Amino acid sequence: MPRFSSRVEQISISGIREVFESAGEDAINLGIGQPDFPTPEHASQAAIDAIEAGQVDGYTSNKGIPALREAIATKHERDNGFTVDPSNVIATAGGSEALHLALEAHVERGQEVIFPDPGFVSYEALTHLAGGTPKPIGLREDLTMDPAAVEEAITEDTAAFVVCSPANPTGAVQRKEDMREFARIADTHDVLCLTDEVYEQIVFEGDHYSPMQFAETDSVVLVNACSKTYSMTGWRLGWVTASHERIERMLRVHQYAQACASAPAQYAGEAALTGPQRVVDQMVEAFEERRDILLDGLDDIGLETPTPKGAFYAMPKVPDGWVEEVIDRDVIVVPGEAFGERGSGHARISYATNQEMIKEALERMAEATRVVQ
Repeated sequence: MPRFSSRVEQISISGIREVFESAGEDAINLGIGQPDFPTPEHASQAAIDAIEAGQVDGYTSNKGIPALREAIATKHERDNGFTVDPSNVIATAGGSEALHLALEAHVERGQEVIFPDPGFVSYEALTHLAGGTPKPIGLREDLTMDPAAVEEAITEDTAAFVVCSPANPTGAVQRKEDMREFARIADTHDVLCLTDEVYEQIVFEGDHYSPMQFAETDSVVLVNACSKTYSMTGWRLGWVTASHERIERMLRVHQYAQACASAPAQYAGEAALTGPQRVVDQMVEAFEERRDILLDGLDDIGLETPTPKGAFYAMPKVPDGWVEEVIDRDVIVVPGEAFGERGSGHARISYATNQEMIKEALERMAEATRVVQ
């Protein structure tokens, strides 16, 4: 019999991927967090130009090409109001690798990592892979994470806590005062605040704020990516931003796990970040229209759904058996328990698809609801 590490035995295939991989060709897929828009033309063309110029035939710097890291630093100053030295940025294979680097570099065996429940599936799995102990905490009624609950959960064994806003799977957006408090908590308790800002541009109500804007020490590590903002999920390009000392430790993991992010993707990412941003605004406008169609439809069906203020997910409360009935009608949604124990009794619905598909899915959801109620 083959032997496997206990770390791998503690995790399983993501519930999102299980549903996604099992979907039939004709199914309406509201399960995967993937925008249905094309990558901006100027970003794709930058990759093509780099290929034709022979700029992608070898490894790049471990941290990424200088132009991309400059673009990321400029983006943070432009959008987030803080200054980053380009040397304190690592280009990664998507936001997922950035999360992995951060946890591997900061979590000792047995140390706790606090994260939202329901929350993105990777937080618990990557904590296990780092040898840490997952410590999920519940959310407020509006599905945001409460800084007071985070502070109460911190012990002498806590290495880090994760903040995600706008949030996957809930679409919740943290308030400015929350982000300020998260920074204070990290500074005061000398624990890492790992902030996942992959959906930062997709906000319908309120504004996005980062704990890094408010931190008075180097207590924050920021993860972001081109995946959602620029519809570049397949390019696998993200980044991690932190202090010099933290970046150097994460680089030690990155150099062995990945060496460098894909060179063509880096050139595309630089163009996306520095080029016209109207394409992002257009996508966000479309997502908001889709959100409103979905929320109206779910309300008509009789499913209670907190209004998501960002990202492209809704998380209604659903009756027992509802998810299975919906999937039987070739509409792919993800059961809430895939995102944590407190997600039970809910389903995550992605509205990153066109309006016609959403309307057809709602008709099938209504049929499923009549069966299980």
